[in-house]
Formats: sequence, structure tokens, C-alpha cells
Amino acid sequence: RCVTAVQERSFTVQYQPKYDLTTRRVNQVEALMRWTDDELGVVYPDEFIPLAEQTGIITQISCIVVDMVLQQIKQWRDRNIDLSVCINLSGIDILQRDFVSRTIGALQQSGLPSDAIIMEITETAVVSDMNLAMDNITLFERAGIQLSIDDFGTGFSSLAQLKSLPVHELKIDKSLVVQLDTDRDDQLIVRSTIEMAHYLGLKVVAEGVENERILLLLNEMGCDSVQGYHLSRPLSSEQLESWLAEPPRHVVLIPGLLDDAA
Repeated sequence: RCVTAVQERSFTVQYQPKYDLTTRRVNQVEALMRWTDDELGVVYPDEFIPLAEQTGIITQISCIVVDMVLQQIKQWRDRNIDLSVCINLSGIDILQRDFVSRTIGALQQSGLPSDAIIMEITETAVVSDMNLAMDNITLFERAGIQLSIDDFGTGFSSLAQLKSLPVHELKIDKSLVVQLDTDRDDQLIVRSTIEMAHYLGLKVVAEGVENERILLLLNEMGCDSVQGYHLSRPLSSEQLESWLAEPPRHVVLIPGLLDDAA
């Protein structure tokens, strides 16, 4: 059924805001793929992506997502909604030269600036074939597309190993964030990761921010951006536009944190 979904392009994309703690604005969102099947109902990525990787169709799905995101960005910018979108890549995608070239070509054909999209790749994908990954990542860099290391802290690499890669951002995995308000070990790991990443000139995003205490801690630690249910769940493009126009009043954030959010 996953193959049929690809053929029929029956995927949708939701967007989760990333809040910049320095500029106090939402300038980026993360694209999250969804698939609703007539028989199976809503099928989440952690269910169908492993199957798509096993059957070899994951890169076709990623191509569909890239096309949908570029189209959405153009629609937003036509209405003066200036957002960049982070796109998650499978570990297989980043090792496919054809996919990288196609993505760069699609961006150029769209007429959008190179900073309209940010590619998120997992650290485990990079270290699985460092040389090939480096070659393809370099192609993205030459095209002006920024890269982010996703799920940092779940693999076996280190900042020292990744410093040679032309990446601009680290996303600290939510497993290290969701208990940040109670787990002192996680606090030490996250704080040191932020400090070392900044030393290497990298921005840091924390995902999995689910309460005010975690948000306050990350703000105090100097984290650059946050995302998570405390700010917003993933939203459709229409829901996101409404959210941006008037952020939910029930969200308790650092005083003034949502002031002038765009």
C-alpha cells in the first residue's frame, strides 16, 4: 500500500514551528510527512518510513515531500509569509547523488532563494559512509542549502567527528530534552553540547520541549531555537497561518517570548 501511496502521491505535510530564542520570532518550521490510507487510517512516519526504506521507495517519498514543500513556500511568500522549511532526509537519501542533484535542481527551478529550505540529516547516516555523505553534503553547500544534524545524541558520533562537515546546526534529540527539568545528567549533557556546538560556530535547536520549566532551562543555557508541544503541535499549512497570526494564549512561555512573533 505504501507503493500505491507513492504512485498516487497521497501524502500530506504538516509543519511544526521552530521558535528562535534570540530574535523572538518563528522564522522556520519543520516539515513532517503524514499518510492517511483509506483502510489503515492515519499511518505515522515511524511506521511507514522503515518499510519504505526496506522496499527502496523512501527516496521517491522524499522527492514528493521536497516538491510539496517548495510549492508551499512559494504560496506563503506570495502572501508575504516569510518562512524557511526544514526537510528531514532519510539516511538513504543523503547517500544518493541523483536525489541531491534533483533537489538542488527543483530549488533552482522554483525561483526560491537557497535559504528557503534546510536539510536535516541524522548523524548515524553521515557516519555510515562519511566519504560519500561528505561529497553529497558539499553539493548542497555549494548550492547554498544549509544543513542540520538531526537527532544529535542518539548515535555514536561526536562533535569532534562532525566538525569537518559543512553543517550549520545541531538538533538535540528529544530523548535528552523531555526530562530536562528533572534529570541532572541530561542537563549536563545538553548544556555541554550547546557550549561545544557554539564553540564550533553551530546553532543549536532543542526538540521535545513540552513544558515551561524545560523552556526556561534551555533559554538559560543559551540554546538558539526550540520546538515541541509546549510551543505548538504539528499543524496543517492553514492552521499554521492562523497560529502565526495569533499564537495560542494558553501557551505559557517566558514573559515576552512570543512578542512580535511572525
